[in-house]
Amino acid sequence: MTEKIITLDSVEPVEIYGVNDVKLNIIKKYFPKLKLVARGYSLKVIGDQLEIQRFEKKLEMLVDYYHKTAVLTDTVIERLLGQTGDNMLEQQNEANGNDIILFGNNGLVIKAKTENQRKMISSITKNDMLFAVGPAGTGKTYTAVALAVKALKNKEVKRIILTRPAVEAGENLGFLPGDLKEKLDPYMQPLYDALNDMVPADKLNQYLENRIIQIAPLAFMRGRTLDNAFVILDEAQNTTESQMKMFLTRMGNNAKFIITGDVSQIDLPHKQPSGLLQALRYLKSAEGIDIIELNNVDVIRHRLVKLIIERYEASK
Repeated sequence: MTEKIITLDSVEPVEIYGVNDVKLNIIKKYFPKLKLVARGYSLKVIGDQLEIQRFEKKLEMLVDYYHKTAVLTDTVIERLLGQTGDNMLEQQNEANGNDIILFGNNGLVIKAKTENQRKMISSITKNDMLFAVGPAGTGKTYTAVALAVKALKNKEVKRIILTRPAVEAGENLGFLPGDLKEKLDPYMQPLYDALNDMVPADKLNQYLENRIIQIAPLAFMRGRTLDNAFVILDEAQNTTESQMKMFLTRMGNNAKFIITGDVSQIDLPHKQPSGLLQALRYLKSAEGIDIIELNNVDVIRHRLVKLIIERYEASK
């Protein structure tokens, strides 16, 4: 008889054990010759050494599948531990090499859909700062958030920070109902929408409560040093020159920054110059910083969005 302690250090135990050990009981059915004793993050396995090795391989498969999909239902466990399990992972690994960034809620496949989105994926692995600039509907923000969630899941960073300027609020912010968070949340909604596709609701709430994921207006970034973080500045065309400099200099150790914006939709008052345009001029060709320009070809919303953008550009 061999006894081994396996530590689940990369996943919450309840994701593998299930509520009241429902999932663990399913797993036990596939390993009747082993005794499995779960204690928090530790799983004691007692039995024949070869059978324990087989169990470890299958457990690693379950954990790997959960990391990639954020979903591990009873049915999925049955399929993974059954004869189709290896085939499922082979198909998934093939898919991962074909533009897939990560698997979202309910197995939603989140992947690059255009060449420039693929360039974003490649660029952020090579550079610490990326500017993704282009018109509405090109998936700039969505792709950036997906890359951030992937980095968090892979433990490449410890937190995600999402920010955007609340330009539209301006002086009228005080007239909106509710507390500060309720006033600002509408401006952050596109970021919440993306996260809701990628992170289960209970896990997202936990991340937000523990500030592992932070969503805040740009003004709240002042004075901070952002270490071990994946940081996204959305709607960057609406930053002033001083705001953009303030944001870019928040970068700390082991940080990734993605700045997204649409220079055709600048909403700054009194014709203030855009901090994004200035940054693009100053930082062009800087080592460690990449600039990707998305265009009409990258539009992935309704087909009319592409038409609308083309007609507006033609009228200039």
